[in-house]
Amino acid sequence: MQYHVPQFLEVEDKIFGQLTFKQFLYIIGGAGLAYLAYTYLPIYISFFIILAVIAFSVSLAFVKINNKPFIVVVDSFIRYLLSPRLYIWKKTPNKKTKEEADRNKTATSVYIPPLTAGNLKDLAWSLDIKQQQEVKNNQQIQKKSPLLKDI
Repeated sequence: MQYHVPQFLEVEDKIFGQLTFKQFLYIIGGAGLAYLAYTYLPIYISFFIILAVIAFSVSLAFVKINNKPFIVVVDSFIRYLLSPRLYIWKKTPNKKTKEEADRNKTATSVYIPPLTAGNLKDLAWSLDIKQQQEVKNNQQIQKKSPLLKDI
C-alpha cells in the first residue's frame, strides 16, 4: 500500500486572498479596536491609540523574529515580566588580582592531610603534650628569675 505524505506542513493555507486565517483575524481585530477607539474617545486621544493598535495588529499579522511569529515573542515577553526572577551576583576578580592570588597560593601552600578519627586523637594528644611542656617551661623560668613572678 502506498500512503500520501503531506508536504509543506509549516506553510499555512491562504484563505482570504493573500492572508492566512490568523493574519485575517489579527487585522480584523485591530481594525475593530481602532473603530471602537475612534467612536468612543475624543479624536486627539483616539489618534494615538489607533496608531498603536494598528501597528500592533500589523506586527502580529506579518512580523517574524528569528523565523518565529511575533505572537510568540509577545507571549515570551509577558511570561518573562510576570514570572519571578532570581538575581545572583558573582564577582569576577581582575586578571592582576587573580595572578597575585595564584602566586600567593603557591608561595604559602601547605599540604594539609585529611582529618580522620585517628588523626584527630593524635593531634589532640600532641597539643596536650605541647601545652604541658609550655606550662613546665614557664614554671622553670619563673623559678629562675624572681622578677617574672609578678607578671
